[in-house]
Amino acid sequence: MNKDLIRQKNFWSQEAEDFDAIYSQRRGRFENLLNVAFRWDMYARFEYTMEHAMPIEGRSFLDVGCGTGRYSLELARRGARKVVGIDISERMVDICQQRAKEEHLDSCCQFLQTDLLEYQSDEIFDVCIGVGLFDYIREPLSVLAKMQDFVQDRAIMSFPKFWTWRAPVRKMRLSLKGCDVFFYTNERINTLLKQAGFASHTIDKIGQLYCTTANL
Repeated sequence: MNKDLIRQKNFWSQEAEDFDAIYSQRRGRFENLLNVAFRWDMYARFEYTMEHAMPIEGRSFLDVGCGTGRYSLELARRGARKVVGIDISERMVDICQQRAKEEHLDSCCQFLQTDLLEYQSDEIFDVCIGVGLFDYIREPLSVLAKMQDFVQDRAIMSFPKFWTWRAPVRKMRLSLKGCDVFFYTNERINTLLKQAGFASHTIDKIGQLYCTTANL
């Protein structure tokens, strides 16, 4: 595991509960209101992903950078045949496994601590998800190409926009915590997806994010 991945692993192991609280809104009332006001696009990308993953029932999904399992577990709730979530943070994976067990979803969900470039499987998934993933990857092309190798239908991804007021604030805040963050232009996403071997794709602007569906 390279130095970038080690830093990311350590950061997300420390931040797992705080990050998850953004989705669960288990913070104070004022902080929850701020999240709704300034991070509404994070909630919107969740709805985007579920919409573009349809049909879900009976299909298989690979969730790269699954975090605390918000996407993986929802796909399982909606009838996915199999969901594999991978994350470099052991703490994130532990939370996923616990939640899957509590909701009796562990029969169709599997969570592994690994990096996608090290992940080994003979299975080809219907859909691959990389939401909130490319924010933290310095060289995304190899990851996109590996995602393309593991999927037979489509990949759903999000990328943080480069020219936004939030980008420099976020970069400074996370850098102080030892976490690198990266931003993208529409043109760069187009180039990366073509180089990775996807046949076609769409890019939707949602707040300060690009949400992308790429087809085989």
